Amino acid sequence: MNVCFAPCPVVFDLDGTLIDSAPDIHACVNAVLRLRGVRPLTLDQVRGFVGGGVDLLWRRVIGATGLPTDAHRDLVASFMTRYHEATGLTRLYPNVIEALGILADRGYPLGICTNKPLGPTRAVLEHLGIDRLFGVVIGGDSLPQKKPDPAPLRAAFAALGADPAQPRGIFVGDSEYDAETAQNTGVPMLLFTRGYRKAGIDELVHHAAFDDFQKLPLLVEETSAQAFAPSQG
Repeated sequence: MNVCFAPCPVVFDLDGTLIDSAPDIHACVNAVLRLRGVRPLTLDQVRGFVGGGVDLLWRRVIGATGLPTDAHRDLVASFMTRYHEATGLTRLYPNVIEALGILADRGYPLGICTNKPLGPTRAVLEHLGIDRLFGVVIGGDSLPQKKPDPAPLRAAFAALGADPAQPRGIFVGDSEYDAETAQNTGVPMLLFTRGYRKAGIDELVHHAAFDDFQKLPLLVEETSAQAFAPSQG
């Protein structure tokens, strides 16, 4: 028997979902590349590398720049010294605060599940003034597994009171990683279409899509009612 709060928990991805952090990530990447005498990458290039965590980001940067693969560890370390406090260029997407406030006021337990390392995640949430809205924050280094493995999302739902084996909750994300994570976890996904995804909307498994956070509270209510309505009889 599933145990969960009512209404059901809502867990969010971070980069490309609640926040546009690509400008800060881009600046940190290029600061490291400058130290190596490497030509900087464009914002669009770096935005396309975001989603799988810092290690994958730098594997993609190395592939794009021709840097030696054995420099990966040093590049990541150099990047992280800058990334931990990189908040100045990051912005919330429009209407995020309003949507989160409505969901919180209606009693939905809120959480974060991201592949972004936990330190930078907490720093940017605090910088943007939304850290206290979330009952749990799972970062890319909180567990041995990263999305699209279901373990981080299951942990987030469990911390909000859901059955980790069969969570009755909703995941909100923007990317292929998020769609696969929701599918692997067995929960409905709401797809924010202005984020960092590379595939077409129709290529991603999702319950519903939206392009403005004003639409999210109603979508959450509808999805919760459809996916988790009590059985009759």
